[in-house]
Amino acid sequence: MDHRILDMISSPADLKLLSNDELSILAREIREEIVTVTSETGGHVASSLGAVEIILSVHSMIDCPTDRFVFDVGHQAYAHKLVTGRLDEFKTLRTYGGLSGFPKSDESPCDVHPSGHASDSLSVALGLAKARDLSGGTNKVVALIGDAALSGGMAFEALNHIGQAQTPMVIILNDNEMSISRNVGALMKHLGNMRASTQYRQTRDSVQEKLESSGALGTALANFGRNMKESMKQFVLPRTMIFEQLGILCTAPIDGHDIGALKETLGLVLAADAPVLMHVVTKKGAGYEPAVRNPEKFHGIAPYDIATGEVRKKPAAAPSYTSVFGKALAEEARADDRIVAITAAMKDGTGLAGFAEEFPNRFVDAGIAEEHAVGLASGLAVGGKKPVVAIYSTFLQRAIDQLIINNALPNLDVVFAIDRAGVVGEDGPTHHGIFDLAYTRMVPNMRVLAPSNEAELVHALHTALALGGPFAIRYPRGAAEGVPLPEKPEVLEVGRARTVREGDDVAILAFGRMVSRALGAAELLAERGIEARVVDMRWAKPLDADAVARAARTRLVVTVEGGVVSGGAGEGVLGELARQGLAVPALTLGVPDVFVPQGKADLLLRDLGLDPQGIAASVEARLGK
Repeated sequence: MDHRILDMISSPADLKLLSNDELSILAREIREEIVTVTSETGGHVASSLGAVEIILSVHSMIDCPTDRFVFDVGHQAYAHKLVTGRLDEFKTLRTYGGLSGFPKSDESPCDVHPSGHASDSLSVALGLAKARDLSGGTNKVVALIGDAALSGGMAFEALNHIGQAQTPMVIILNDNEMSISRNVGALMKHLGNMRASTQYRQTRDSVQEKLESSGALGTALANFGRNMKESMKQFVLPRTMIFEQLGILCTAPIDGHDIGALKETLGLVLAADAPVLMHVVTKKGAGYEPAVRNPEKFHGIAPYDIATGEVRKKPAAAPSYTSVFGKALAEEARADDRIVAITAAMKDGTGLAGFAEEFPNRFVDAGIAEEHAVGLASGLAVGGKKPVVAIYSTFLQRAIDQLIINNALPNLDVVFAIDRAGVVGEDGPTHHGIFDLAYTRMVPNMRVLAPSNEAELVHALHTALALGGPFAIRYPRGAAEGVPLPEKPEVLEVGRARTVREGDDVAILAFGRMVSRALGAAELLAERGIEARVVDMRWAKPLDADAVARAARTRLVVTVEGGVVSGGAGEGVLGELARQGLAVPALTLGVPDVFVPQGKADLLLRDLGLDPQGIAASVEARLGK
């Protein structure tokens, strides 16, 4: 049996021993390994397949970890993991106790920072370059950022600073015309026009000739920092290009799957005495036809059949919370033409694809720009519309200021539909939605609903749209509870909980998806002679003061939530007990003061003591049983 080149790669230094042809063979082997493993584990397939040659070329030209290779988001970094000593562990990708699906600094010294959110790589890279300059170092800094991530405001802020600082670093723009959903915005149109223009194609060819025939371009690049007006930018690229206007030299588009061209260009730009942006054009999913045909599906996919690309996940017994939300919002929009849906590059992920098709003029995809999306919502609300902002919990963290100042302070009619609330599973600590209860509850004027099932989600959305003012509705990833959906949604009474099981020994006040777990715990406690009342609190803010007071008449008040305990709903209940002067033993269950790793949600909830057995055990321990 022939040995793979991949099996002989234990560190990036080994890549320097390979010819370009051997690197191309290695790229094919890496793609086969990625497809084989992710067909079992799921993962970010399309983006990782598209970036293989870029990663191999960079590691062939720099010396990690002395030189620093910074990934934006990091969902394209599977090839990086495979050539940095993690081949044997790669089969554990995104699994409980296994490799993270993103760069993680405690996994390898070659992982610079725990990336997972978009648009931060340029700031991190500039900080590394600045630290190097202050220390008198000579190491190289390379940042890899996608065209969609480049649309984020943080990336623009960094570009502005990089152009001003003029410190040497290389930015590789991975231009694949896709983010998770197709890219939007003027910058994306600008890049598209560059790809299509005759001048650009001719420029690309002439640059390639120069690279092959002389060192003139390298000289021009090296002189760029000293004399921009005399640099190659005067005749290589259109003068209107935004990066040039910021003071960053930009190459013509380079084939991102041509290792020879990538390495040759890298050799020149790494020697430049100024910041340089390499414009690299790639194809998402390259090397695996199902991912090429449907890159959105293969952005983040569950385990799948390699031959067909079809997901092997068993059909859920109940619809997902996301799909229920999307259908409920479309139904509300049919009755109210003021409703506008907003998302941030997550049309499909937030269940808004159907809404976008039915109401194209009332749907806004703001791109990977959560701050802008939330600020935009405030303007729509001032203009008399009813914006509904659907964003994953972990990504809405990026727009807390806009949520507070632009929306809550003026008390606007904006609904924040917070998807993926709580522990989300295999994407790990950068993606768990465990902070939203804390960061929404703290905001004046904000009301917060945590529906416990899909019917409650429909009622919650209807309530938020009917009552007005800033509302947050949090709901988890995955299948709902399987309860019937209401024929007609109801307006819930503000701050009023519902008791779903009676009991006089213990009162369990549960929020959102924790209600079903609390009911399971109550069954276990009943077998041991402890009768537990279970209350679906519905409202994380305002809390039901009467339900809290009634709970205080039992032996123990227990709160259970799927977010962090610190600043969460449980501490809100403790505050309400104190305000009412009620002295009763209390127990707050939730996510402790840790970052939760990746793994299937049920396993993580078990470890956190938030499954029925864990809740019951905590209650018994507190009662001294």
